[in-house]
Amino acid sequence: MRRVGMGAALAAVALSLGGCVQTRQIADLQFTPPQGDYKLLVMRPDVTVGSVKAGGLTEPRADWTETARANLVAALRAQQAGRGGETRILDRRDSIAGVSPETVADLERLHSAVGNSIALHKFAGAELPTKRGRGLDYTLGEDAVKLGRATGYDYALFLHAEDAFADQGRVALQVLGIAGCFIGFCAPNVGGGGQSAYASLVDLRTGEVVWFNVLQTGSQVAGIKMGDIRTPAGAAQMVDRLLGRMKPGRDARRLQAAAASARP
Repeated sequence: MRRVGMGAALAAVALSLGGCVQTRQIADLQFTPPQGDYKLLVMRPDVTVGSVKAGGLTEPRADWTETARANLVAALRAQQAGRGGETRILDRRDSIAGVSPETVADLERLHSAVGNSIALHKFAGAELPTKRGRGLDYTLGEDAVKLGRATGYDYALFLHAEDAFADQGRVALQVLGIAGCFIGFCAPNVGGGGQSAYASLVDLRTGEVVWFNVLQTGSQVAGIKMGDIRTPAGAAQMVDRLLGRMKPGRDARRLQAAAASARP
């Protein structure tokens, strides 16, 4: 009886701690979120969705990826509609008059390299000594400035998202592991799927990345989803988690706090 009770408790703990959602954002020190009559260009989302096999490898799925990208574009359109400003959502690379698809693709690749570098050095514990205490201090350079000049937009918003879901084989493997707890042998937890995503805002007048936010969701229980961007609701949830509350940079927050305390 005691053994069965411990097994049930372990299973309950595994289920209760089976998932988490984390976001963390960082901004240029003087950054304040766009307000008023700003013009925002939302770039075509960079999305990959796949299936996690029993062995742990993730196999990309083109159909899931296209569905998720369409859902994210719709969610971005709905979310930005309530922000004020003039926003344009790009769902194709050839939809900007006077700007070639190759130019857009080049900027997307550049942002991918810079975005991955920010995620690594600002959020994964590999901080560069030369950038410590300097806010973001990353740029897309003249390529971004040229896009701003060609389009007349003030900012570009980029979104990168990866999502993975455990397949039936992996779910079955974990069910067997949990079931083993009831007879006194808990198999190692194989984990479930998970999301990783980031969004960045680029000032097209300077080329600087002025705001960046990362999102991590994960489940230790295969089959438990912490959001599913293959559905409109899951895509809206991811967009809200990433872009729902854009914080000012450190120095801007201090100025705002000082101004607030000086008010009678």
